Amino acid sequence: MDSRDTICAVATGLGRTGIGIVRVSGKDAIKICDQVFEGKKKISEMPTYTAAFGNIVDVSADGKKEIIDETVALVMKGPHSYTTEDTVEFDCHGGPFLLGKVVDLLIRSGVRAAEPGEFTKRAYLGGRIDMTEAEAVMDIINAENDMALKSSLSQLRGGLKEKIEEIREKIIYNTAYIESALDDPENYSLDGFPERLDKELDGTLSEIENLLSTSEDGRLIKEGISTAIIGRPNAGKSSVLNMLLGEERAIVTNIEGTTRDTLEEYANLNGVTLRLIDTAGIRNTDDIVEKIGVDKAKENIESADLILFIVDGAVPLNDNDREIIKKIKENDKNVITLINKTDLDSVMDKEELRSLISFKEDNKILEISAKEGTGKDELSHLIRDMFFSGDIDYNSEIYITSKRHRQALYDAKNSLLKVKESIALSMSEDFFTTDLMAAYESLGLIIGVTLEDDLADKIFESFCMGK
Repeated sequence: MDSRDTICAVATGLGRTGIGIVRVSGKDAIKICDQVFEGKKKISEMPTYTAAFGNIVDVSADGKKEIIDETVALVMKGPHSYTTEDTVEFDCHGGPFLLGKVVDLLIRSGVRAAEPGEFTKRAYLGGRIDMTEAEAVMDIINAENDMALKSSLSQLRGGLKEKIEEIREKIIYNTAYIESALDDPENYSLDGFPERLDKELDGTLSEIENLLSTSEDGRLIKEGISTAIIGRPNAGKSSVLNMLLGEERAIVTNIEGTTRDTLEEYANLNGVTLRLIDTAGIRNTDDIVEKIGVDKAKENIESADLILFIVDGAVPLNDNDREIIKKIKENDKNVITLINKTDLDSVMDKEELRSLISFKEDNKILEISAKEGTGKDELSHLIRDMFFSGDIDYNSEIYITSKRHRQALYDAKNSLLKVKESIALSMSEDFFTTDLMAAYESLGLIIGVTLEDDLADKIFESFCMGK
């Protein structure tokens, strides 16, 4: 990327839509767009934040004009635009072929096709947003539920940025005080300073710990709850998957061993996203292919956040059920046991089942009928209570949803703990500054103040085209 280039891209989806937006940004955006736009006014004559109706026109070398599309041109002059540069957007008709012709014309007129995330990167480089706000843009686009959306909007509004800047300000103040006292001991005294710093660090560490404590909820909000659907063959696992998805996604038959491999899908249950993994029925088998599926199912028990253990209520418990419960117990997972097929006569010993799964107080039992779709709402409430204590205050709380942010907070925390260790050992104050600055820089990585160019490039590469 060259930030001096003028760039363009289609900023809307490439399917057939009513409107398709082509965005142009850079120092020559207005001049180049004037070459391809014909309206009552030239774009260069339009005040910022105004729109004009006209045509996008391709003029050949011999002066012949071809109207490519009718359009509305919107002008946003820098620095008061998304990218902080002069920006023009053409609202065209939304056909992919047509939009491609508009982009091709702009490229022939002197612009460059934008890289993924390049518009947002320019907003970051222009100082309009910090790195947490830039990452929130993509999180909003990828949000799968209300909680993820509202958490991302909070970050876009600068909630995390403000908190990180507040902590960094405390750290840099103490660092500057130590440096001043070491350089000018006549005017700045360090008497009693280590004790005061030690006490202040307790508060700073508490703030960092509070942020880190949200990271697990943040991961579940952003990525969804990894949910393994486990049970013996023909218990109704695939039927439960279909019920949660609201569509016939998995093949359901009365033949045992129909599902031989894992099937992953996302489901939204009343604002909670589940990453569902339908697994092969767990049983002893001599079938090589089925055995591979059974082994994968056991691996998913170990890696999942939640186990949905499906039990067939229309038949008695057997050794396969007991073996599965034993495997779940070994991994100490969150478990919801679903007694399926309540639409049929129940012959299973429910008391025996309760005694077998009582190894963990939080384990819940719910009776459902995947065939008739009953029990879905009750299940969503159980999951929300189990993972989010019933509700999440996403309007006032900051949630750490990024692995990058979490690692930077851990690094800052460890650096501050080293400062406290130096204080406890009565070391010289100049030792404090090294670790204080390390914490300061780690926190700076979160908002992009100390972010290296290659890492910034990697972050923006994950963005969609036109954003």
